[in-house]
Amino acid sequence: MKADQVTPENIDEYIAGFPPAVRAILGILRQTIRQAAPQATEKISYQMPTYFLNGNLVHFAAYKNHIGFYPTPSGISAFQDDLKAYKTSKGAVQFPLDKPLPLELVKRMVEFRVVENSGKTGKGK
Repeated sequence: MKADQVTPENIDEYIAGFPPAVRAILGILRQTIRQAAPQATEKISYQMPTYFLNGNLVHFAAYKNHIGFYPTPSGISAFQDDLKAYKTSKGAVQFPLDKPLPLELVKRMVEFRVVENSGKTGKGK
């Protein structure tokens, strides 16, 4: 999200703020997450699209050269071998915009987070 943009109220507004090529990538990512976690609620949190189920599952955000995907530190460590081709940090991975999204990996990461959060009770943070 650009610094001068108003915080979007929902994921549709967030995605609409990007050029068509990026919107297409974000739409595919959104669809993949929704299929892997159909019971999750969509919202904007930390100015990013967020999926919530007994706490935050994953976030994503578009940047100039990559899509940031935030499956929490446990999601990164559980898939560290699969993520070797990407730049990662404690709780994030960067998927370059000029390469295809690893949708099967994203799906598995979201499913992992659903199982991980299924042991939680209440609304979380």
